[in-house]
Amino acid sequence: MTSRVSRRLATFVTAGCLFGIVPLAACAQDVSTSEPFRIAQSSPKKEKAAKSSKKEEKVHKIAIQVAENNPALMNLALNNAANIVSHYKKLGEKAVVEIVTFGPGLHMLRDDTAHTAVKQRVQQFALETPEVIFQACANTQQNMSKAEGKEVPLISEAKITPSGVVRLAELQGQGYAYIRP
Repeated sequence: MTSRVSRRLATFVTAGCLFGIVPLAACAQDVSTSEPFRIAQSSPKKEKAAKSSKKEEKVHKIAIQVAENNPALMNLALNNAANIVSHYKKLGEKAVVEIVTFGPGLHMLRDDTAHTAVKQRVQQFALETPEVIFQACANTQQNMSKAEGKEVPLISEAKITPSGVVRLAELQGQGYAYIRP
């Protein structure tokens, strides 16, 4: 190979490596050798295995809003979460669900005012379905504490987030699907 051709080939390979056009094996090869480049090709079996491993890695992310003091709405949110987790388990895929409560919806996670049936269901749900996280808005908790003149206790399954609406926005920014039952 002449030095001019060798330089052009080196320039092409360098540019190709930078932009991902040329396979990595070619990037590591000494371009001054007279051996031709070989482009690595994957076999159909390897491609199928790669696709199936990507399928296993996929995580479906869902955020559910509860902003009303309504046991029927909370039960609907829990039903939605259970259906989502169950559906993706059947497909061999993961799902992560965050139920975010704020405003009057915080009552659904309060230890002193949550309806007994809802509170029991949330507690049982948290034990049986670790893919579901219950978030409680700290702003709402503080405002309720101030209005009632006492601390507002939450059930132990609730995790406190500084702001429920901000948490929902952050989750959407992270690719979570947003559901408002």
